[in-house]
Amino acid sequence: MRLEKKATVVSTSVAALLVIIKMTVGVLSGSIAVLASAIDSFLDLTVSLFNYFALHNAEKNPDDQFHYGRSKIEPLAAVIEGTVVSLSALFIFYEALVKITHPRDMEHMSESIAVMIASFIITAFLVTFLNYVAKKTKNMVIRADALHYKTDLFSNGAVLMALVLISYTAQELIDPILGIGIAIYMIYSAIPIIKEGVLMLLDAALPEEDIEQIKTIIESEPVITNYHYLQTRESGSHVFISVHTVFNVSISLYDAHLIADRVEAKIKDLFEDKKSHVLIHMDPYDDSEINEEEEEW
Repeated sequence: MRLEKKATVVSTSVAALLVIIKMTVGVLSGSIAVLASAIDSFLDLTVSLFNYFALHNAEKNPDDQFHYGRSKIEPLAAVIEGTVVSLSALFIFYEALVKITHPRDMEHMSESIAVMIASFIITAFLVTFLNYVAKKTKNMVIRADALHYKTDLFSNGAVLMALVLISYTAQELIDPILGIGIAIYMIYSAIPIIKEGVLMLLDAALPEEDIEQIKTIIESEPVITNYHYLQTRESGSHVFISVHTVFNVSISLYDAHLIADRVEAKIKDLFEDKKSHVLIHMDPYDDSEINEEEEEW
């Protein structure tokens, strides 16, 4: 099993353990903050399962049904994950409002604090492990997973502080207020995930700085007199780039092909952490205006 998949198995197992512990204590104690943390861990479990599924299927080779592979599983999973996070945040927000309007005493405070301390320590070890795997493999899915659990580390710390404050001050209003804060933070974190996934599914172009670098590489070849139809898109860990390059009509196909290979290699070097698919069409003259007129018809 590849190291990336082992990392997702470890993160899934840890998340499942935390869900069981936090959910049990959250229900027994009546703490919205602990319950919110339990739901957050359940989302972590879902995310890790999605990541394993995405890594397992996105790397499959193209076949008769999927000519371009299955790389769009990754952004699809991101959209689903972000939506689940947002819906769960709304549930936490609702539970917090219910507790504010209908207060109920919290119980098992010592057990709740102990669970959050254990969760903080376990999550810290998991973040360290995922960061190690991300640096070694340069896999963006694992890197995102590490970042996700890092935010959980801060969340667990905030819940732990709230429980300690409640145990000393007896101000149980701190619990639902913190629950509302966590819910807002979860929605705030989910929006960029959903947006990025949707843009990938819609084949949005690469960032402008990447496009400018590609243009610089093409323009650095003096034999290429012009270029047009530069198109880019990103799909998970894959980058797709196509462009029409214009050569002098007198150049041999062999020489034009060598130059196109050189341009392709330079473009691929821009995206070391991704699998690049570069398609360079070689034109003996600039046919962009002719093609545009045909499209209008």
